[in-house]
Amino acid sequence: MNPAHPLGHAPGAPIRSGIPEHGRIPKYYAVKARISALVDELGEGQALPAERDLALRYEVARETVRQALRELLLEGRLRRQGRGTVAAGPKLEQPLSLASYTEGVRRQGRTPGRALISLDRFPCPPALAAEIGAAPGEPAWHMERVLLADEERVGLESTYVSVARVPRLDADFAPDSSFYDYLRDGLGIAFGDADERIETVLATPREALLIGTPPALPMLLIHRLSRDTAGRPLERVRTLYRGDRFSFTTRLAEGSG
Repeated sequence: MNPAHPLGHAPGAPIRSGIPEHGRIPKYYAVKARISALVDELGEGQALPAERDLALRYEVARETVRQALRELLLEGRLRRQGRGTVAAGPKLEQPLSLASYTEGVRRQGRTPGRALISLDRFPCPPALAAEIGAAPGEPAWHMERVLLADEERVGLESTYVSVARVPRLDADFAPDSSFYDYLRDGLGIAFGDADERIETVLATPREALLIGTPPALPMLLIHRLSRDTAGRPLERVRTLYRGDRFSFTTRLAEGSG
């Protein structure tokens, strides 16, 4: 009988490294494991050998190598660079908290940034009005920005907020900076709490183009409804994060009930 945790098993890794119970390992998976070890040796940003060379090295068909590379790309172990493939760095860890994206990226020694796609003012529809504390038909802002980490595009953020709460967003706010810092330091608006929902999705063709990823790449989608310290609705945010570049962390505590 196989032990539950074999000798040498890395904490957090799949038990028996994904080997089926019948013990027969798919050929592509064996190649994937060997390429993954090669990625560890190469280090971040180093180029991987060409598919042809990997096929010769591991004595398999190029399609077998291609399947292994596809999975490693989706998992974020590799990334495309020009016409080649390079070893990717560790995923960015974003805390599930009221801390901003900017704070989360800075904590990991990366440089956060945002690139403005659009800032539009429009009459607020009823469903959105209730979520951002506006009356139906009152003006609202929609701000769309690409999220950057060390100039790499890693996500897409849509923010909805009432014009009455942030009347000079188009004039006073620097779109490449933290919106939360602007609310707190510029307008004296403090965040109280928020509701968040996370799901996995595929980006639309437009979203994939803006983020610079293939449409088949899984995304992590976060919906957030925020309130100020008085409990009043403040903003609605829809953020797409690249599934190959992000993981999310939170800290749990035992409830009092």
